[in-house]
Amino acid sequence: MNKYDRVNLEHSSVLLIDDNQQALDMLGSVVQGFGVREQIKLGSATEAVKLLSERNVDLIIIDCNDPEMDSYAFTRWLRRQGEPLKYTPVIMVTGHATQNKVQEGRDCGVSFVVVKPITPKVLLKRVIWLALDEREFIECPTYVGPDRRVRNYGPPLGERGRRKGDLSAHIGIAKEENMDQADIDALLKPQKVHL
Repeated sequence: MNKYDRVNLEHSSVLLIDDNQQALDMLGSVVQGFGVREQIKLGSATEAVKLLSERNVDLIIIDCNDPEMDSYAFTRWLRRQGEPLKYTPVIMVTGHATQNKVQEGRDCGVSFVVVKPITPKVLLKRVIWLALDEREFIECPTYVGPDRRVRNYGPPLGERGRRKGDLSAHIGIAKEENMDQADIDALLKPQKVHL
């Protein structure tokens, strides 16, 4: 029996938000495959705001490009709400995973970003990471959400990361001082090479 056999999402409520009905139905099928019985499907983030004023959910998975409220604006709104709503984990799904978009997602408070086309394996792994997540929740004037320094922590113990450089916070303290940004820039600056 592996750790995935122990995951029981049967009693979880998952809010799925996607402005593309076909993608929403596909996402619903994937989540149903995880054993989730209660899934709420909505076509816009503004509908989700109304729903969340009446009830809580255990997880939100969103991909919304609505100009009135997109995924980023929704997550910023959510993180500024009262307890326990602001702590709800958010997985943002996107078809455009440029570095700027991923950073924007991280900076508005999403828990994870998953690129489309999604695979059930990757999505389930992120749900498991959320269950095992030890990151602190940060609240300050410019940011509310899970600690953005996820690279410093890497994946939860026992989980393999998708980046070679992932290190777990449990390996101990650093052995050397951090480099200054000017030194890092000089090190990474392209140099002319004479052969």
